[in-house]
Amino acid sequence: MSNIERFDVGPRLSEMAVHNGVVYLAGQVPDDATQDIKGQTAQVLGMVDRLLARAGTDKTKILRAQLYIKDLADLPGMNEAWDAWVPAGHTPPRATVQAHLAKPEWKIEVVITAMV
Repeated sequence: MSNIERFDVGPRLSEMAVHNGVVYLAGQVPDDATQDIKGQTAQVLGMVDRLLARAGTDKTKILRAQLYIKDLADLPGMNEAWDAWVPAGHTPPRATVQAHLAKPEWKIEVVITAMV
């Protein structure tokens, strides 16, 4: 039986868990929610980069991306930030869903699964 390694463990959630060579990120949300969708998306993707690096991997090894946005009208701005971030030839399977997020000022939340 292999172990689960958890990162930034809190009372409600861990930011990341690694098990059997797979990295599971908690939903990442912006720190500065005053920015528009493009800015919030770029912030969140930067958080994803930092967490993946801590696990010894990077965005070229993403297995699946789940993006939750508050308003589908923001899809073009979100996609602009995503397209600037995701490496050509390494675009992962992705789902984008409109959702009510935990805080009304958040425009996006991103969940990533990647291999180490």
